[in-house]
Amino acid sequence: MKYRFKNHLRNYTQEPILKRYSNLTEKEATLEKLLEFQKDALQANIAQAYKNPFYYEKMKEAGVKPQDIKTLSDLAKLPFTTKDELRRNPWQLLATDKRDISLVHVSTGTTGGEEIYMMQSWRDLYLNEFSAGYPHLLKLVPGDICINALPYEMSSSGLAFHKVFMEISGVTVVPVGKGGAYSTPRKIVQVMKDLQPTVVMTTPSYSITLAEAAAEIGFDLASLNLKKVWLTGEGCSPAFRDRVEKIWGTIANFYYGSLEAMGLGIECDYHAGYHIPMGHVIIEIIDPQTGEVLEPGEIGEIVTTPLLRFDTPLLRYRTLDLGYIDPEPCECGMTFPRFFMRGRTVDQITIQGIGFSPFYLEEFLMRLPEVGNWYQFVVQPEDNENLKIRTELAPGIEPTPELADRLASKMEYSLGIPCEFEFQEKLMRTGAKSVRVVRD
Repeated sequence: MKYRFKNHLRNYTQEPILKRYSNLTEKEATLEKLLEFQKDALQANIAQAYKNPFYYEKMKEAGVKPQDIKTLSDLAKLPFTTKDELRRNPWQLLATDKRDISLVHVSTGTTGGEEIYMMQSWRDLYLNEFSAGYPHLLKLVPGDICINALPYEMSSSGLAFHKVFMEISGVTVVPVGKGGAYSTPRKIVQVMKDLQPTVVMTTPSYSITLAEAAAEIGFDLASLNLKKVWLTGEGCSPAFRDRVEKIWGTIANFYYGSLEAMGLGIECDYHAGYHIPMGHVIIEIIDPQTGEVLEPGEIGEIVTTPLLRFDTPLLRYRTLDLGYIDPEPCECGMTFPRFFMRGRTVDQITIQGIGFSPFYLEEFLMRLPEVGNWYQFVVQPEDNENLKIRTELAPGIEPTPELADRLASKMEYSLGIPCEFEFQEKLMRTGAKSVRVVRD
């Protein structure tokens, strides 16, 4: 048995092309060098994907072979991969032996439909890690203590960031999770009081849940003197982020990723879009209707091709998220291209024939000081002429018909559509992702 185990481990070797790039220093990880890496990694991924029956048939139908992909622009020759295709078979992306799979994560189900299973081999999960250029963005050092308040159960987020913080940045991680059986918000606050962390990683809505728990015991979160709060797992508007920063007394940056494609964007302190981690992923922006690749600055659907998933490759994955790419350097000094989020295609709210992103609506709602931190945009099938907003009020604000009319007028002025407010004493909190759009 011992011999068989050792023999099995011989299969776990680093992808050859990574040996040429993985020792790059942050200074050496130039845009030119990373583009060169992307091309080599893409070709290796496609060659491996061709061994997978699912991708073999897709590429055969599209009339494409691995040798046809000679440049990064040739990526557009490949067919897309969709969420529905992944839902049909847990082993859909497998391009290695099943016994090589070390980790399985399951989708949260927020986009509806059957579960999506994403798997990683030990080789891809640990041996093929490539992180050149990211310390400038993470700015974490040994001695930092990170409260990781992200879900560990089934979801990839908790364990993924646990790994990044421990192995790449060398920080101390406290895996408090998010709403688990042993981890109540109040207990997490107590742990923070005891350990005095320097960094917190959580979702926008859960940062508010923790703040409410802190208020219940009279603890001021700003007294922690945190270096930073990282927000991920769900989107939010800049105005909502402003509220988080005020409550926690520190800067809050967004980190964008997904179960299927892992890390996709890292925000710097300038809050000027997501820097694309080019050592991990290629991002395209396409026309959602035609599939045509759009030029920088044009808004479309975000399509991702992870570069370090050789044993379970994922090619041209349609995220259903909307955004655009800005190739200009950022004020922070990073030369990597950035992308800007513009909501999700599946979450768009149509009022009077106009599609609105919930983030766009939230931006104006959170600018109203009378409105609390918990709300819902209510979609009424029988009435798409008005935007109904169900919300809590800020502490000390009394609900009155006059207040509802005044807030509705302010929102209508900002959005150009009629609005109505329904005040709630307390909306339901869940340990899952926040529900911002409901259908009555």
